[in-house]
Amino acid sequence: MIIIADGGSTKTNWCLIDNAGTRIYFNTEGYNPYFINTQGIIESLEKSLPDNLDLPAISEVYYYGAGCSTPEKVETVAAAMRHVFKQSEVYVGHDLLAAARALLGLEKGFAAILGTGTNTALYDGKDVTLNIDSLGYFLGDEGSGSFIGKRLLRDYMRGYLPDGLQEAFKQQYELDNEEIFDRLYNQPLPNRFLASFAKFAYDHNNVSYCRDIVLEGFNTFFDNLVVHYPNYQEYTFNCIGSVGYNFRDALTQAAKNHGMEVGKIIRSPIDDLVTYHTVLAKK
Repeated sequence: MIIIADGGSTKTNWCLIDNAGTRIYFNTEGYNPYFINTQGIIESLEKSLPDNLDLPAISEVYYYGAGCSTPEKVETVAAAMRHVFKQSEVYVGHDLLAAARALLGLEKGFAAILGTGTNTALYDGKDVTLNIDSLGYFLGDEGSGSFIGKRLLRDYMRGYLPDGLQEAFKQQYELDNEEIFDRLYNQPLPNRFLASFAKFAYDHNNVSYCRDIVLEGFNTFFDNLVVHYPNYQEYTFNCIGSVGYNFRDALTQAAKNHGMEVGKIIRSPIDDLVTYHTVLAKK
């Protein structure tokens, strides 16, 4: 049996493929090593993995995760996986490679992630060949859930939300400025906190303000990241992530604004990753 996992900053999607080829899906929280250490991952997995999971029978674990971009961060996650899956061969890679393999398989092209955070890459059909750093939620992550959420939260705190939205936001979240600052500067996972407000924009997509800030975020994403890839307009735009998928109409518009045709926009790579590892990688 093998396990394949796609780990974002907020959630990890897992798929166990048993010896009969049956797929069994489950979820845990996300394990971005910039925000959680090895022991924290171990404790979460021990609580979150299905009780009936036959750990000794799992021969291979393929984990692709947000933040697994340096040898040190890869080892943070790999050490936890080896501790939990003691009899398994463990592979840990970046979620950007998972996105590229899921979106493009063995074909070369352009792949992006738009979820809690942002990432982009050129892919040669096997590995990522060029990546412009998204710089994380403090400095970048344009177009992501945290980027959109930050704009919403900033306008709310300054009283700039249009009539109706200001009160709706206040009633839904019941947050004052002091609580917001505490969540951002003193509590763990501020990127998830910011990204959680993107749902408010989705729920109020009938309001022009919400549509405008989402499209603005996506145009900024293209301006600061996508257009800087060599000959980017020669590729189709392919994207994975809940934010890209939920706002795919605006994302398609932003792509067209920048002369790029849209290929695949999907919520999660897990099914296509399973196909990659069970079919394509064997070719």
